[in-house]
Amino acid sequence: MVPLLLVLLLALILFGAGFALKALWWIAIIVLVVWLLGFVIRPAASGRKGRWYRW
Repeated sequence: MVPLLLVLLLALILFGAGFALKALWWIAIIVLVVWLLGFVIRPAASGRKGRWYRW
């Protein structure tokens, strides 16, 4: 009974980690797209380099 519970717990942990990693990949892709759009959609240059972020 204990080995079965350990296997089920391991499967649950690996499934959760896999789902979390997949979700993090999607978030990273969305952030990358927004960051790249920031270079394309620049406001009018007002004496600065024209970046949409402050740093």
